[in-house]
Amino acid sequence: MNEKSLYSSPYDDKEYVWLLDNIARHFQLDLRGYKQHRVRRRIDMLMRKYSYKDYKTYFEDLRKDGKLWDEFLDKLTINVTEFFRNPEKWDYLKKHILPKILKERSTKTKIWSAGCSTGEEPYTHAIILEELNAPKNIKVLATDLDKFVLQKAKRGIYSERSMINVPEDIRKKYFRKVDNETYEVLSHVKNRVVFKQHNLLMDKFESDIDLISCRNVVIYFDMDAKNKLYKNFANSLRSGGVLFVGSTERIFNYKSLGLEVIEPFFYQKVSD
Repeated sequence: MNEKSLYSSPYDDKEYVWLLDNIARHFQLDLRGYKQHRVRRRIDMLMRKYSYKDYKTYFEDLRKDGKLWDEFLDKLTINVTEFFRNPEKWDYLKKHILPKILKERSTKTKIWSAGCSTGEEPYTHAIILEELNAPKNIKVLATDLDKFVLQKAKRGIYSERSMINVPEDIRKKYFRKVDNETYEVLSHVKNRVVFKQHNLLMDKFESDIDLISCRNVVIYFDMDAKNKLYKNFANSLRSGGVLFVGSTERIFNYKSLGLEVIEPFFYQKVSD
């Protein structure tokens, strides 16, 4: 089954291609690498909401109306996450990956949470750094395309749903209970994380990184975008650096990227 058969749009196909090209050019938001049946369905829903008849008229209003663009960005990004998602993987990271990195690199350690969404993942990294008594100057770079989720992440306030995998002792040490259903990350954990807006498909990557986590993000990309992204991640890692992916994601061509599997969903850059 191809993507075209997954969703049939009432709007013009050629004009849709034009829309994506112009959004990439004008807003520096490249949606062309995502699975298009999902992207187009969401765009069409927004257009129907405001009774637009064609993509060109919608695009012109996106350029003029900040609120319309903000809604577009919010609906087109996917932000579902939680602390310690797949706890056994984080346990492996804490026991086997990070101690070795910290021993080798000490204060030079560089960690990147790519596609960090509302912040649960980078704060999980920060909590583990605290648990390992890592030097205070070691920060987690946390990036996402969506400025709204970054704003939420900086606030560090979460519902019970996000906390489902957080052990009680960790809750007490690193969170403040706001009310019966809400928790706030404590300030010394927040201080471990630096948030930044970043487009994985268009922006430059940093280099010499020790640990990159990009989990449950790549599943929304098409195959060409996935291959490009994994190649860029591999190039960003230092020799011996580790890429941590989601539990539904596998890199089948990891050997050609100079990576090896050290544990399911953990890939290490082969030493030079």
